[in-house]
Amino acid sequence: MPEHPIDLARARILLANDDGIHATGLKVLERIARSLSDDIWVVAPETEQSGASHSLTITRPLRIRRLSDRHFAIDGTPTDSVLLAIMRVLRDRRPDLVLSGVNRGGNLGEDVTYSGTIAAAMEGALLGVPSIAFSQMSSYDGPTKWATAEHHAADIIRRLVGTGWPKNVFINVNFPDVSPNQVRGVAVTRQGRRKLGSNLIERHDPRGKPYYWIDSARTEDSSRRGTDIGAINEAVISITPLYLDLTHGPTIRGLKGVFQ
Repeated sequence: MPEHPIDLARARILLANDDGIHATGLKVLERIARSLSDDIWVVAPETEQSGASHSLTITRPLRIRRLSDRHFAIDGTPTDSVLLAIMRVLRDRRPDLVLSGVNRGGNLGEDVTYSGTIAAAMEGALLGVPSIAFSQMSSYDGPTKWATAEHHAADIIRRLVGTGWPKNVFINVNFPDVSPNQVRGVAVTRQGRRKLGSNLIERHDPRGKPYYWIDSARTEDSSRRGTDIGAINEAVISITPLYLDLTHGPTIRGLKGVFQ
């Protein structure tokens, strides 16, 4: 569990995302955070970095652009943003909490391995700061229901922080694509199966050479109960604790019998 309880009223909260410093979801998250604390800092990528995963920029220098007193843009990835925020922008006093998002679109199943929203929270956890990622499910042909995340997120943050979680864990929260009063509850879930990239769209440039778009459609397993996907499909907010250590213990035990 966190070494010390977080007093949200006095907490320094760092906000980041992968949709970029000017994204609507980041403005939503800032309003949520300001309902909890006055010490809010925003450090986010200069441009959209969706799908950047936990990438770190090491082949060129990074720059910090100050937009206002507590708003900074980074010309890099979500991971770069959180790293520079904690190690440079806030080096006088580290944040007590990192909030990432609110992402436009869900981060369910295998999305978590590609998502820059998840990566920002992961980087916070790696640096020893309790971190939560937020995503709002949305359809491509309709408006994003930001009000759902804005209505429910503050209470979820209070309850999570009040309970606490281990250092090597960060939290992934997904809000269903329904209005705030249509949410049917909150569930603690496992990561489901939802693979991006199963459909490639081939087109041709003016010279006849092929190029490809990775379609946003997912191959989704919605049959497994207790998963993030199952909760969202039932209009329930999904809360999934994710673990930094990807080691699979049972396989270690099996391999030791072969190699020792």
